[in-house]
Amino acid sequence: MKAPREDILQRLRKIEGQVRGLQRMVEEDRYCLEILTQVAAARAALDSVGLKVLDGHARGCLASAIRSGQAEESIDELLAALERYMK
Repeated sequence: MKAPREDILQRLRKIEGQVRGLQRMVEEDRYCLEILTQVAAARAALDSVGLKVLDGHARGCLASAIRSGQAEESIDELLAALERYMK
């Protein structure tokens, strides 16, 4: 099994390729709905990466902060991050 960091980097490289593909589609004047379909796929892939990062934060950083008595501050930080992420 890959380390979480390597998994995230691999996913980001794939997304980078998707975005380059989108650029080519626009340059080639491809059908609008095909482009929109690929935009949705890239967005979903980015959301997946965001959730992986959030999972790592919750299981690592947040759990550690709670154990060290900084639960309230850490939960506030997490909620602020979620608010930014969901916009």
